[in-house]
Amino acid sequence: MSTHPSRRPALRLAAVLAGAGVLHFVRPAPFDGIVPRALPGDARTYTYVSGAAELAVAAALTVPRTRRLGGTLAAALFVAVFPANVQMAVSWLRSDRISPAAKAGALVRLPLQIPLITEAWKVRRTG
Repeated sequence: MSTHPSRRPALRLAAVLAGAGVLHFVRPAPFDGIVPRALPGDARTYTYVSGAAELAVAAALTVPRTRRLGGTLAAALFVAVFPANVQMAVSWLRSDRISPAAKAGALVRLPLQIPLITEAWKVRRTG
């Protein structure tokens, strides 16, 4: 059975979000380390809440009835986690323990949020 082309972006985003969401629970420590220090409270709480949000949005993207909402929520989620990605890049750039390749990857990751957001908006429009 083939997947209708208009569903593919939603399913790709769902796969990315589900994978990341699961990792938040299986290996939370790396995510704790990128929670912006300016946020109040325990980093682990933010890790678990963001992981649960990613799983919920992934589920919304897979169900045709909630796909449009899922696209909206995915775009908002990608914007909301951007400060954590910036925090990760800053921390990694300052670290002597992180390889130059990993530092470059952290920097390259930042503008990659743009296609994720635009893909989420595409899902919203076509959902």
